[in-house]
Amino acid sequence: MTIEALRAFIADDLHAVDQVIRDRLHSDVVLIRQIADYIIGGGCKRLRPVLLILAARATGYRGRHHHELAAVIEFIHTATLLHDDVVDESSLRRGRDTANAAFGNAAAVLVGDFLYSRAFQMMVDMNDMRVMQVLAEATNTIAGGEVLQLMGSHDPEVDEARYLEVIRRKTAKLFEAAARLAAVLARSSPALEDGLARYGAHVGTAFQVIDDVLDYSGDEAAIGKSLGDDLAEGKPTLPLIHVLRSGSPASQAVVRQAIVDGGREDFSAVLRAIRASGSLDYARAAAEREVRAAVEALAPLPESEFKRSLLELASFSVVRQA
Repeated sequence: MTIEALRAFIADDLHAVDQVIRDRLHSDVVLIRQIADYIIGGGCKRLRPVLLILAARATGYRGRHHHELAAVIEFIHTATLLHDDVVDESSLRRGRDTANAAFGNAAAVLVGDFLYSRAFQMMVDMNDMRVMQVLAEATNTIAGGEVLQLMGSHDPEVDEARYLEVIRRKTAKLFEAAARLAAVLARSSPALEDGLARYGAHVGTAFQVIDDVLDYSGDEAAIGKSLGDDLAEGKPTLPLIHVLRSGSPASQAVVRQAIVDGGREDFSAVLRAIRASGSLDYARAAAEREVRAAVEALAPLPESEFKRSLLELASFSVVRQA
């Protein structure tokens, strides 16, 4: 099943989420409205809201609060992207200029702050302490992951364990929070809440590992950014870490120097080293292990079309090409 098919399956819910997003992004500050409209039109897949909606439906939840929380999750995610693009000096995302490239770094950072604060306003409106605990922990963990990643930039000594710690904090945590919140809304048992949270964390980890694979193997038009962005920023992602551990001495030397220097000048040589070392296959296998763990984590969830869709979403995270 494609992500488009999953989205079509819950089209009414996603339409409601989009309406919440538009309503809550309204501001009397013109620039905020302009950047918000620009972001909404950016072709986002809304993966985290999709996950939350499917998980909520799979638990039997039949209220409307999942629409608000899906919007909150999307606001937090978008805020992290706005800040990431400034930190990474990125100019392209989803096939078009990033907000910082279009409107400037200062505007992108401040609108990211607006999205964070609006998300917390919406949390408070729900008047549910457990919801606030989950989201407060998630945003703090994400921020810590961002700093941890920054500390590892241009460092060829970053190993696989450190890499996984960064992506579990920086990316997987919001997937985990989305899935856990579905269980919180449904007042599910602790076992089911824990299972859904683990499912989200494993899917998020697989998603990021494949994102890092696509930076060396994807189609630029499909992924909406330039290949080699991670290398340009000196990020030691799993394909590079595998070369440094298992590649030939010559391949290791090429990759080590490329991480230290950053930039795309050595991209072709690095790509040859990655292919010669089987590093893309290694990384894909790591993502597939995460998906198997995600599937196992859903064992306590009763069978339903929504559970089957969650399983399809896990599979999508590793077979996607963008």
